Amino acid sequence: MVLAASRYRTTTGAGVLAALILVLVFGSPVYVDWANDNANTNTAGGWFLKLLTWPAWSFDADSSVQDVLAADLKAILLIVLTAVFLALTTNAQLGRARGSFSQLLAGWSGYIFAGAVAGLLTAFIRSDASLLGAFQAAGSGAIYGLFVGWIVGIATLGHYRGNTP
Repeated sequence: MVLAASRYRTTTGAGVLAALILVLVFGSPVYVDWANDNANTNTAGGWFLKLLTWPAWSFDADSSVQDVLAADLKAILLIVLTAVFLALTTNAQLGRARGSFSQLLAGWSGYIFAGAVAGLLTAFIRSDASLLGAFQAAGSGAIYGLFVGWIVGIATLGHYRGNTP
């Protein structure tokens, strides 16, 4: 039975994998530069393409060390906090049924909370840190999670909630 359990991914693992892919692909400097140059924020599609760049990470030598560290830490914290919130929400659910609507909502809400908390925490590291800036960063992270988190929610569907099937 232990060998059979290793064939299945948990809800948390699937959600973290989706979050990792989102951050690595859409937070990359290549995509961020492309979106800044080509996305028209006056259209819904362009706004969404630009929103995908929120967890941007870089190794920009022109920015201050604090700002680069805050941006990179925000991307890392988004993934780590997604794992934490998914583990808390999916392990608290009873039963081992797969594919339920609650898994979609758990993945989605976990990503919203992860974005908000990552934005809030890393705002205090930035070179122009302020309480207002931290609140705005948390709001931006929550907006990012609201409009992008459904991808993580869909990725969690059909996976087992706990450590064993």
